[in-house]
Amino acid sequence: MTLAATHPEIADALALKRRTLTLALLTLTYFFSYMDRQILAILLELIKADLKLSDTQLGLLAGFAFAIFYAGLGIPVARFADRANRRNIIAVSLALWSLMTALCGLAQNYTQLLLARIGVGVGEAGSSPPSHSIIADLYPVEKRASAMAIYSLGVVLGGGFGTMIGGWLASQYGWRVAIIAVGIPGILLAVVVRLFVVEPRRGLSDAARAAEQGDMPTIWSAFRDMWRDAAARHLVLAVTLTSLIGYATTSWGPSYLQRSLGFSVGQVALVIAPIAAILGTVSGVGGGRVADWAAKRWGIHAQSWMVGLLKCAALPFTLIFFLTDVPAIAIGAYALNMLFANSYLGPTFAMLQGLAPLRMRAMWAAITLLVINLIGLGLGPTLIGVLSDALVPLTGKAESLRWALVTVTAATPWAIFHYWRGGVMLRRRQVAHANEVTAAG
Repeated sequence: MTLAATHPEIADALALKRRTLTLALLTLTYFFSYMDRQILAILLELIKADLKLSDTQLGLLAGFAFAIFYAGLGIPVARFADRANRRNIIAVSLALWSLMTALCGLAQNYTQLLLARIGVGVGEAGSSPPSHSIIADLYPVEKRASAMAIYSLGVVLGGGFGTMIGGWLASQYGWRVAIIAVGIPGILLAVVVRLFVVEPRRGLSDAARAAEQGDMPTIWSAFRDMWRDAAARHLVLAVTLTSLIGYATTSWGPSYLQRSLGFSVGQVALVIAPIAAILGTVSGVGGGRVADWAAKRWGIHAQSWMVGLLKCAALPFTLIFFLTDVPAIAIGAYALNMLFANSYLGPTFAMLQGLAPLRMRAMWAAITLLVINLIGLGLGPTLIGVLSDALVPLTGKAESLRWALVTVTAATPWAIFHYWRGGVMLRRRQVAHANEVTAAG
C-alpha cells in the first residue's frame, strides 16, 4: 500500500513540504516540452534549404502535424490522469517526446521528419494536463496564479533557450545536431521526475471543496460543463485566440527576422532569444504576482481584466516589430512587446483550475489545451505559411511573410474582448455569491 493510503496526514505534509521542488521539476519539464516543440522555428530556413520545402510544408510541420496528435491525445491522457498517478504519466511522456525529438535530427526527407514531429506531439500530450492538476492540488487559490505563472515560464524560457541553443548549434554544426542535442537530456530528466516529483492528494489545497469528491464524471459532462460556464467559455476563447497569434508569430518570427531584416541564424540566437527569455520571464512572473494581488484586492475577475489591459499595451509594439525596416527599432519594439505580452498564461490557467470541479481538473486543462493547440498551435503556424505563399504575387517573395504575420496579429482585439467578458462573468458570479452569503447570514 502507498503512504497516502496508510498515513494520509504524513503524505499530505510531505507533498506540501516538497511542493517547491515539484513545481520546479514540472516547470523544467514544461521547459523541455516547449524547447523541443519550438526549436523548429529557428531551424525552418535551414530545413527548407536542405530538404527543398515550401512555406506551406514548413507550416504543417510547425503546426497541424504536431498539434493534431498533441491536442487530440490530451483528452484520453487527462482522463487517465484524473484516475491514475499523474507523476508517472508525466515521466513516461517526457521520455517519449525527448526520444522522438532526437529522431527528428535523423530524418532524411519530409515524410520522415513529419512522422518524427507527430511522435513529439504524441509524447507531449501527457505533460501539461496532469501538471496543471498537480499544481492546483499543491497551491491554494490565493497562490495559484503565481504558481501557474512560474510553471508557464516553460514557454518563454523553453522558446528562448531553444532558439539560443538551437541557433548556435545549427550555425556551428547544422540543424540535425541542434535537434538531437536538445532531445537527449529530456530522457535523463524523466528519471529525475519519476524519483522526486510528489503525487498529492486530489483537493489537498481546496479543503472547502472536499464535498465535490465523488464518482468520476464523464468526458462529455466535462465538455458540457465548461461550455455552459460563461466565464470558462470566454476564458478559453480568449486564451485560444491569444495562443493562435502567439504560436504564429513565435514559429515564424526567426524566419521573418532573417528574410525581412537581414538577421543571421546566429544573430537571432544571440540577440533576440535572450530578450525573449529575460523579459518573458519578468512578464510571466510579474504577471502572476500582480494577478494574485489584484484578485486579493478586487476579486478573481480582476485577473481577467488585467490580462486584457496588458494585451492592449503590447499590441502597438507587436505591430511596430512587424512593420519597421529598421533592425534597432524592431529589437526595441520586440522587447517592449515581450514585457507585456507573456503575462496571460498563468492567470488564465489559474482561473480555469479554480472554476473546474476537483475530479475534473486535468480534464478541464486538457480540453483547454485541445482547443488552444488545434486552433492556436495547429492553425497559427500553418495559416502563416499558407498566407505567405498566397501573398507572394501581391507583395513579392521577400515581404509576403511580413504581411502574413501582420494579418494574423490584427486579430488581437478579438482576444482582448473575451478577456473583458470573462471578467464580467466572474464579477457577476462574485456578486451573486456575496448576496447569497448575506442572505444566509
